[in-house]
Amino acid sequence: MTRLSQFAVVAVLVATTSACALRSPRIADLQNNPARYQNRSVNINGIVTSSWGVPLLPFKLYRVDDGTGEVTVLSNAARTPTRGARVSVRGRVEDVAVLGGQAVGLHLREERLNVRR
Repeated sequence: MTRLSQFAVVAVLVATTSACALRSPRIADLQNNPARYQNRSVNINGIVTSSWGVPLLPFKLYRVDDGTGEVTVLSNAARTPTRGARVSVRGRVEDVAVLGGQAVGLHLREERLNVRR
């Protein structure tokens, strides 16, 4: 293998690895640096600590804890996972407002939910 092809292989591996890291941050990363993930889709894994929903309203909420922090997930699905369920959530990072450099109302808008058994 030539030096150029070795460099190309390494560059592709680094780019792939860093792209995966951006898509699966810890919840603490989302809370500490929300601007980095704003309006991007990310994957989080954790345990549902609470869930709320009103039958006539079109959205449901649940909180997910991954051991580094908790985040609220806004869902349009008919059902939400129950407390204690292990989940993998893909969602878009959003907040309600930014006040004094701090994100207020940081949450994920659910795009996909997998409940693990």
